[in-house]
Parts: sequence; structure tokens; C-alpha cells
Amino acid sequence: MTPGDLTSDPASDLTSEHAAALTIGSVATPLGALIMVTDATGGLMASEYADHEDRLHRLLSRRIGPVDLRPGAIPPRLAAAVEAYFAGDLAATDRIPVRLTGSLFQNLAWAALRRIPPGRPVTYGEQALRIGRPGAARAVGHANGSNPFNLILPCHRLVGADGALTGYAGGLERKRWLLDHEARFTAPG
Repeated sequence: MTPGDLTSDPASDLTSEHAAALTIGSVATPLGALIMVTDATGGLMASEYADHEDRLHRLLSRRIGPVDLRPGAIPPRLAAAVEAYFAGDLAATDRIPVRLTGSLFQNLAWAALRRIPPGRPVTYGEQALRIGRPGAARAVGHANGSNPFNLILPCHRLVGADGALTGYAGGLERKRWLLDHEARFTAPG
């Protein structure tokens, strides 16, 4: 797996040996600790803010079944990418390899999040059009409500049809902070 890969793996492809090799660790951010779960290759299986750790476990269990997470350090390149993002390199998290194990539609919706330019939020309806599913705004919203890669696959860049901040698992205050952060570091135009 190379950095930035969005690897789609059906849950059935994850052997119990692979699932047992998952490591959980965290990196400090201005918004609180970001928990990251990685596989043996350093691929990201999930990320979530520490105050929503129960969501991380719930989404992992739904996608790949029961897992035993080993506490440990996250790969240094992942921590460095998160730190670089918060320092203003908004593309840094795009280089984190992610293992997609959702449904075909979820994987399509999640992978498309990285194509939303920082500082230019789009509506759920626009995102549905971008992935070739016009009229599927609610399905895009539902898929993103199950996005197990908080911050790394930037669902915070999706807004309601009227531009309102809606539906962010990390909380609307974090969503507002992230959008403001990206606006500060995005060149006009």
C-alpha cells in the first residue's frame, strides 16, 4: 500500500489474523486527541476524536466484526500528516493510506471526499452529482454519517443544501473550526 491509497477491501477479505493485528493509538490535535486504528501495514482502518471513541468501536465492529485492538503508537508518518494538516498543509492527510471496508456505495462516497478541495465545501446534492448519483443526496449523507475516517476523509467539507453546517460526528463546533482552518490556508479564487 502506498501513501494516499484508498484500498477497498470487502470485510470478508479481512482474516481474523489481520483483524487481530490492529493497533490503536492517538495524536494530539487542537481539537482534542484523534484516535487512529491501523492495520499491520500501517493502513488506516478508522479515526475518531477521543471523546467519540465509542463510535469508533461501533463502526469498526459493523465493518469488520469483533476486533481486539492493541494499544500502541500510530505510525510516525500518520502522526506527521495529521500535525502537518493542522499546521496548514491541508493536503497532508490525503497521503494517509486508508482501507475502505464499507459497502460499494459507502466506499464510493468516502473516496470522493478527498476530491472536495479544502476551503470549498459542497452540498450533499453536489457531492451526489460528483459521484454520478444524482438524486442521492440523502444516501450520500447517510454514507458520510457512517464515515469511519473522521478528519482523514473530510466529510466536514459537506454542508446542507442552504450552506448550513449539518451532520458531523465530531460535533458542529469541530466542523466549523475545521472549515475556518481550511479557509485560512486556502488561496482565494
